[in-house]
Amino acid sequence: MANKLDNYILGQWTPHDGAGITQYNAVTGDVLSTVNGDGMDFASILDYGRKVGNKNLRTMTFLQRGLMLKKLALFLHKNRKKYYPISYLSGATKTDSWIDIDGGIGTLFAYASLRKKFSDQPYYVDGEMVGLSKEGTFVGHHIMVPKAGVAVHINAFNFPIWGMLEKLAVNLLAGMPAVVKPAEQTSYLTQAMVKDIIASGILPEGALQLVCGSGIGILDTVNAQDVVTFTGSAHTGRMLKGLPHIINEAVTFNMEADSLNCSILGPDATPDTEEFKLFIKEVHREMTVKTGQKCTAIRRIIVPENLVEEVQFALSARLQKTTIGDPQVEGVRMGSLASHEQLNEVLKSAQLLSEENELVYGSFERDFEVIGADVNKGAFLAPMLFLNDSPFQKQQVHSIEAFGPISTIMPYKGIEEAIELANMGKGSLVSSITTYDDAIARQYVLGAATHHGRILVLNRESAAESTGHGSPMPLMSHGGPGRAGGGEEMGGLRGVKHYLQRTALQGTPTTLTHLTGVYQYGAKGIDHPVHPFRKHFEELKVGEQWITAKHTVTVADIVNFANVSGDHFYAHTDETALDGTIFEGRVAHGYWVLAKAAGLFVEAKKGPVLLNYGLDECRFTKPVYPGMTIGVKFTVKEKVDQEKKSEDDIAKGIVKFMVDVYDETGETCALATILTMVRKLDQDGEVIAVD
Repeated sequence: MANKLDNYILGQWTPHDGAGITQYNAVTGDVLSTVNGDGMDFASILDYGRKVGNKNLRTMTFLQRGLMLKKLALFLHKNRKKYYPISYLSGATKTDSWIDIDGGIGTLFAYASLRKKFSDQPYYVDGEMVGLSKEGTFVGHHIMVPKAGVAVHINAFNFPIWGMLEKLAVNLLAGMPAVVKPAEQTSYLTQAMVKDIIASGILPEGALQLVCGSGIGILDTVNAQDVVTFTGSAHTGRMLKGLPHIINEAVTFNMEADSLNCSILGPDATPDTEEFKLFIKEVHREMTVKTGQKCTAIRRIIVPENLVEEVQFALSARLQKTTIGDPQVEGVRMGSLASHEQLNEVLKSAQLLSEENELVYGSFERDFEVIGADVNKGAFLAPMLFLNDSPFQKQQVHSIEAFGPISTIMPYKGIEEAIELANMGKGSLVSSITTYDDAIARQYVLGAATHHGRILVLNRESAAESTGHGSPMPLMSHGGPGRAGGGEEMGGLRGVKHYLQRTALQGTPTTLTHLTGVYQYGAKGIDHPVHPFRKHFEELKVGEQWITAKHTVTVADIVNFANVSGDHFYAHTDETALDGTIFEGRVAHGYWVLAKAAGLFVEAKKGPVLLNYGLDECRFTKPVYPGMTIGVKFTVKEKVDQEKKSEDDIAKGIVKFMVDVYDETGETCALATILTMVRKLDQDGEVIAVD
């Protein structure tokens, strides 16, 4: 009897009822298990996620959520090898499995590191303050908070691990729980990892639920606070995105669909160049990795018309060397498709392509040799290469995708034609161009960027470290316009914001300082008799302000700074050269103003401040002339906690200070944000001796 995969819902593992859907070993055809999601109370599942998971996550800070991701990534990395034998059952080779398993875990690590881009708060302050009034008493700022719903992830069969983790990493960092609905064909691998995640106890209750079966009705009760993500076919994605309930509730729906990605061989990349060899290698890899079952795989091979034959021969020769069979057998480089069902779908699409395109490599007959398996029992398919000699007239290639090891070569006359052909796919996740001519690359990018979510420019200099045409990176956006779904995944901070609600706040600078936890220019400062450099990280409060002594500027100040710095710009040193300029006379260097400000606000004695960490921004807003008197308002703008890198590391945080240099009239002459590294109190809250 086949094993029944349990679903993890409402905080517990729940067995499924009924026969369910049968899952097969893609290599041998043997029955593995059954899954079922019929009759599930999805309204209760989503409500549980909102009330329990959302509450637990949104009360955590970004730092805490990031550390949670790091802990989870370390745990999964330690256990990663146990998932490989399960992955092989889906027809994935060791390389394919590495992309899926280690790639997914790597995404967790990448998003864990993003915690350093956020303050230690459960919300995110977005952008800069906006002045909304003449006198500065009414200002605006944006804040972003986790949405109060649940993320529903409907994932594809081709990446059971990466497809889950690349989405979970983002929504968990943002503070939203998730219900994961992997594709039925390969959900056994997803479930194996989720079992370990739940058993680890790393995630708070309600943060993750898993539905291994069909999930029919899972979107029936989503609301405006929820986020739905879909990865799969463009047809299914459009159907789900167009559901009346999704539209009526204005549910955020992110779609990443299979697309007709293309790769361009630059006209300069002739067979005697390194770029030609790189191009052939890249196309071959994208046809055979994951047996072509990648939403980013190259489906259209666009080459100069005089190089069609050379590309066909070179690619065919490389495909001929591709060994197919059981992924667990040494020497096998390409496994099977994920299922016989998928095999039939791919062959149907290939048959449609053959109506307008000539098959120049491969065969519809499944009589090829496989290593360590039976070609008829497993879902094996050898690579197939088509040739379209007239892609502007024979246009099926721009609308039919065979989701397997199948691609089509087509010619172009000039780079403008290549751009036109690339864009005829009506939107894709990725396009690439292989060229050593940056002018050609620029022309292509500017012409094709409208239709492609990502463009890889490949040449001999980037090849050694390039991750390739088909590899979306965690901190770069993954998605594309048109057929590709019009959505975005990952993308670093951009992806996190997808799960946050942006709200515009309006009020006085003082009120917005209190609301955001970030000092707003013009807000009332908090006076304190102790210099801020004498205080530890925990003792400093946002808005705390130190008013410095004043200094009257002299010509000697300017001359001396010019001699020390070597900056003899005419406005500082030659009063006879100022006609036609905005200056009324010799003007102080902006960097002298900043340096003098430091001289005024710095506390010289040893204290909790360890070092100046950097300068975020600096503006010189009013000329400073000899005879003017300047002072500084030195204000705690923001505090960013830091973790200890080791037991021996000093406990510290980063304090951002606003440096407001003003003149005798009270007007600001310079405005800057400096970052200082400040020691923390010891664990008992006692002051650490620093004198």
